[in-house]
Amino acid sequence: MYMSDDNKPIGWWLKEVDRRLEASFEQVLAADGLTRRQWQALNAAAGPESIATALAPFLTGDPAELAAVTDPLVERGWLRGDHLTAAGAEALGELTAKVQAQRKRVTAGVSDQEYAATVGVLRTMAANLGG
Repeated sequence: MYMSDDNKPIGWWLKEVDRRLEASFEQVLAADGLTRRQWQALNAAAGPESIATALAPFLTGDPAELAAVTDPLVERGWLRGDHLTAAGAEALGELTAKVQAQRKRVTAGVSDQEYAATVGVLRTMAANLGG
C-alpha cells in the first residue's frame, strides 16, 4: 500500500532524516578521510564530556567499537587520550567550518523558531518514552 508523504508517521520521518543526515555528513567528511563518528569524537574532545560519553548514543558500548573511531585520530596525531593535540585542534577548526556549512544547507528554509520547536517536541517525546 502506497502512503503519501502527508500520511507518513513521525517514526518514518525520523528514520529518513537520520539516514540522510548520516549520508550527507559522511560525504562532507570523506574528503578529509574521516567518518562522522570521528568528527564527533574530535568535537567531544574539545568539550567537557569524555569521548565515550558523547558517542554513547551512537555506539553499542563495545570498547573495540570506540577504539575503531578514536585510534585513527590518535594515529593522525589529533588525539591523545580524550584530549585534542595542537594538530587536532587545528584540524577541528577547519572541519568545523565544513560541518557548519553542511548544517546550514540541511536547515535551509527552517526558521530558528521551527528548529527549536522541533527539537523541543522530540525532547518531550523522548522523555515520554523514558530511559
